[in-house]
Amino acid sequence: MKVLVVGGGGREHALCWKIASSPLVEEVLCAPGNAGTESVARNVAVSTSDIDGLVRLAKSEEIGLVVVGPEDPLVAGLADRLREAGITTFGPGAAGARLEGSKVFTKELLDRHRIPTGTWRRFDRAGQAKAYLEAVTTWPQVIKADGLASGKGVFVVSDAAEGSTVVDRIMEERTLGSAGNEVVIEEFLEGQELSIQAITDGRTLLVLDPAVDHKQVGEGDTGPNTGGMGVVAPVPWVSRRLMRQVEQRVLLPALHALQIEDVPFRGVLYAGLMVGDQGPRVLEFNVRFGDPETQVVMRRMKSDLVPYLVAAAEGRLEDCESPEWNEGGCVGVIGAAAGYPGEVRTGDVVTGIAAANAEEGVVVFHGGTKRHGDHVVTSGGRVLCATAVGSDVEEARRRSYAGLERIFWEGKFCRRDIGQR
Repeated sequence: MKVLVVGGGGREHALCWKIASSPLVEEVLCAPGNAGTESVARNVAVSTSDIDGLVRLAKSEEIGLVVVGPEDPLVAGLADRLREAGITTFGPGAAGARLEGSKVFTKELLDRHRIPTGTWRRFDRAGQAKAYLEAVTTWPQVIKADGLASGKGVFVVSDAAEGSTVVDRIMEERTLGSAGNEVVIEEFLEGQELSIQAITDGRTLLVLDPAVDHKQVGEGDTGPNTGGMGVVAPVPWVSRRLMRQVEQRVLLPALHALQIEDVPFRGVLYAGLMVGDQGPRVLEFNVRFGDPETQVVMRRMKSDLVPYLVAAAEGRLEDCESPEWNEGGCVGVIGAAAGYPGEVRTGDVVTGIAAANAEEGVVVFHGGTKRHGDHVVTSGGRVLCATAVGSDVEEARRRSYAGLERIFWEGKFCRRDIGQR
């Protein structure tokens, strides 16, 4: 069959790379793709925001399976439209995508169904939010824009003055657009962050390899939040007991909550967790594969991914056995453009990717790149992710950095401590 992957980032490159290796797949298309996906898929110049165009593409190409990568088209209802057209689709409809599209919706659902999370308040006026911050006695606090903000809508603030500045930027200056119509202010949770992704058809869960992302832009987890600067799997401190807790306290109750509230969900349920003395608590839910978690999870996955995607899309995931995973560790390090996560320069020529891929155990996944004539140039903040496998996490880490050192563009930077927590 032919598979269409919607998106153009590092996650989609990794998905195309994995899907293309399946004997069940005749051809992979990627819309719009990037300079990396073109090596494993046929790029088609249709934007992720062009819902009508994506439906037309899937119909005209007689696509057997659509895999929707980014959250924006899911929130906009792309999966609903594709299913209405009779196209098998991996990804939740707009109702399920609200889990990521609205922090308020998610927090309310967590509270209704007693799923552990931090205490919180919602605000639709800047003045009310700032008055609340003035009355807070425990610091730091976390301020989140309610809507989608490409991983840039979460702010950890140390006092009322800093918090008020953030509230003004989000709600008055509208630096995040309509995502800042409302904000959530919640307690700062202590512990270790953990990313858990589960494929689901709304009734059955297939939990994938856990991973740890590094969200802050700077070494030692400092600086502003990003979409992720690097990721490690497996996670040495994650025990079977903890994974049972995650399933029993978070994933299964969330799935049950969606069933009770009559919200169909076929796709990835991604739980961003903080694991502390009270066990796992939910920081956020996402409704698609994580980026950069997917780059590492796809490298570690030994089984064919496609049967799981199809089974989930068709509502028969219970027929599938658990996937097999490669031994050893995998580390992915993001190479970013100068200025990220703020305003970044684009159009710089990228060199050395072939040399990086030639390093032992290394596969480079493109994020913000595009083809310009004979050159690959930067087109976004997180330019690429150098992944590497090794006998353990430390060997994978060394190989990943060795690969990244082979690559150059003006202003390139990365965190140097991925995998050293």
